Order: sequence, then structure tokens, then C-alpha cells
Amino acid sequence: MKRFIGFIKKEFYHIFRDKRSLFILFGMPIAQIMLFGFAITNEINNVDIAILDKSKDVTTQEIINKISSSKYFSNKQLIENEAEIASVFKKGKVKAVLIFENDFSKKLIKENKATIQIITDATDPNTANTISNFTNSILHNYQQEINKDIKIAYQIIPQTQMAYNAELKSVFMFVPGVMTIILMLVSAMMTSISITKEKELGTMEILLVSPLKPFQVIIGKVVPYIFLSVINAIVIIVLSIFIFKMPVQGSLIMLGAESILFIINALSLGILISTFSETQQTAMLVSFMGLLLPVMLLSGFIFPISSLPNILQIISTIIPATWYIIILKGIMLKGVGLAILWKETLILLGMTVFFMALSIKKYKIRLE
Repeated sequence: MKRFIGFIKKEFYHIFRDKRSLFILFGMPIAQIMLFGFAITNEINNVDIAILDKSKDVTTQEIINKISSSKYFSNKQLIENEAEIASVFKKGKVKAVLIFENDFSKKLIKENKATIQIITDATDPNTANTISNFTNSILHNYQQEINKDIKIAYQIIPQTQMAYNAELKSVFMFVPGVMTIILMLVSAMMTSISITKEKELGTMEILLVSPLKPFQVIIGKVVPYIFLSVINAIVIIVLSIFIFKMPVQGSLIMLGAESILFIINALSLGILISTFSETQQTAMLVSFMGLLLPVMLLSGFIFPISSLPNILQIISTIIPATWYIIILKGIMLKGVGLAILWKETLILLGMTVFFMALSIKKYKIRLE
């Protein structure tokens, strides 16, 4: 029994000395419960909206103030005419536009009813529905307040319109997200095991004594997977268009170019993971667990980023998938081009250069 207890103590010592084991045991569960707890929500918070107030009277101002003061909406943007609606939606930040008709207050008093049009960005059908429901709820509460002391009730009639996805097809939301997950995980996983495989098989010595420079080894590892991942991307896009009837309103050439950029980004991230990992198992675990959860929960694929806590919103900006999903929805559903998506493209390009440069720097020219 003493030997058995001594053996158990030894195992505890080994676990406590191994920082990676401790991280898997305690760090991963804590990170997962925090991510799931904060990210998984059906509510919306701090959604940007735009206001087109054709009436500009006391009543419309009261409604605007009531909507803006709620935790659901923020950063109201005032627009002057209908022509600006398409442009604010294409920029991607504004998720809803509220339009007050002419002589809103006068019609409410004389005709006992007035109309508010609610146009939502339905590229994310769940968020669009939630925005519509919350707005209607706020309008209903305001209507109850003003009808307290009058005999003939005033009616504020909301008219909802879903932009870019009138039928609220969920496939319009899931195809860009699933495409992003597949390209990110497959590309990163394929490359994450490339260098670690050389280490495990003992063939790293051959690479180290070869005349190839570190950057040539890194690029040589990436190039074959770029070709294979591009074929993968083409298959996904073709299936999305012909099987799921996913529209492509923008340029197919730009869609292809942006997809290739994202593939190279994911491959360079996979190479970076492989330079830190000693075994294929470690590389697979880091690339799967370290990328799958953030891509699903923090990229805006399922849950709107504006509803996340501030710290998670900051983290979402360093996830490449966040920017690629914006690009995909912009090209496929909104038909926008580089004039609108230049910032997202530049960020993806900068991340790719950073990951590749760090991979080359961390590439060990000597065996340990």
C-alpha cells in the first residue's frame, strides 16, 4: 500500500510539473465555460441603428429617445433620405433603420394612427428577428404610456421589412459561417501537423542540414496546401450556390481572391502552431480546440459581436474568421466590392504577414 501511495504521489508530481497538462485540466474548462456563458445568448445589446425622421416633431423625438436609451440599441445615426439606407447597410455596422413618416404626430392626433417602418439587415436572420421584436416591444410600451389618459387610443403601426433576406432563410447565415469554419480548421489542421510530423518521424535533421533557408521551408510547406484548400473552397462555393441556392450578388473573382487570402492566413496560422508544438497530437489539439470555439462563438457566425462583453469584442477583432465572415456576407448577400471591404481585406492581409513572419522567426534551425 505504501508503494501504491508513493506511486500516486509521483503521478501528482508529474502532473503539477507539466504546465500543459495543468492548462488542459483547468485552463480549458474555465475558458470554455466563460466563452459559452457570455457568448451564447438570444438577446441583443448595443446594436447600431439609423434613424430617418421625416416628421421631426416632439413625438418622434420621444420615441427615438426611448429606443436609444434602452440597452438593446446604441449609436443612433441620423440619415436624411432613403438613398442613404443602402449605403449604411452595406458598410455593415448598422443593423436596422427606423423610418418615421411625414407628419407623424399630426396623423397620430387626427387619424389616431401613424406608421413607423423598421428595416433590418437580415443577412443574420436571428438577429434581424430579435431586433424587430425588441423594437416592436418598445413601441408597444410607448403606445401604452400615451394612451393612459385618453378615450380614443392612438395606434403606432410598425411595418417590418427584412433587407437582403426577405424570406429569412437560415442558410444565408450558416453558409458563410460553415464555409469559414471548414476552411479555417481544415487548412490550419493540415499545416499544424506538417512540421511536428517531421519531428516525430526523425526527418527534421534532413531539413536542417539541407541548403534550404527557414523561409523556404515554411513556404514550401504551405504551397501544396494552398492548392488543395483552393479546390476545397471551390467545391464549397459550388455546393452553396447550386444545392443551397446561396446568392452571389457581388464579384465571383473577388470572392475567390478573398477566399485564397483567408486560406493562406489559416495555413500560416497552422504553420505557426506547428512551430510551437512538439507532437502531432499537441498540434491537433491546439488547432482544433484553440480555433473551433473562438471561430464559432466570437466571430459573429452565430451570435452578434455587439452583444458580447467588451473584452470578448476586443478578442473577436484578432480572430481572422471575424473579418472573413464580414467579407463573405458583403460579397455574397450585399454585392459590395473592395471600396467597402478594403479595411477587412487589409486586416486579413496584415494578419497573414504577421503569422508567416512569426513562423519563420520561431522555426528552429537546431534540434533540441
